[in-house]
Amino acid sequence: MRIAIISAPSRRQTPPDYVQALAKGMEMMGHRADVIDLWTDDGMRLPGYEYIAIVMEPASFFSAKVPERLPKMLAAGSSLAGKKSAAFLKKAGMRQGKNLSNLMKAMEKEGMIVNWSDILFNAPHAEAMGKRIGA
Repeated sequence: MRIAIISAPSRRQTPPDYVQALAKGMEMMGHRADVIDLWTDDGMRLPGYEYIAIVMEPASFFSAKVPERLPKMLAAGSSLAGKKSAAFLKKAGMRQGKNLSNLMKAMEKEGMIVNWSDILFNAPHAEAMGKRIGA
């Protein structure tokens, strides 16, 4: 299965280690996982994937907002309606439940079917979550 992992860190940077570990776990299960950076890539190639996973990091300790670039990227990738997807949030800050809920609402607004959501603690935990995809 072709999987797109959208990395949405709080600041512009290379994809964090927990995103790379999630991709590694998915690849160990025989899937093809591509990491897409929210800040530098556009969403034009998203319809070519069978599964889309978004890994987001809270903007600040108290924030529960989704980065404004994320809805724009999802809207640019037309025909995402009906795509299976996963929402992951890096554990940081106080409002993890609200943050994860906002992320899933942004995904469902574009018609994506969120069938898996979880909070990632660290890179080994992310790799273990990646091995559970499709199981």
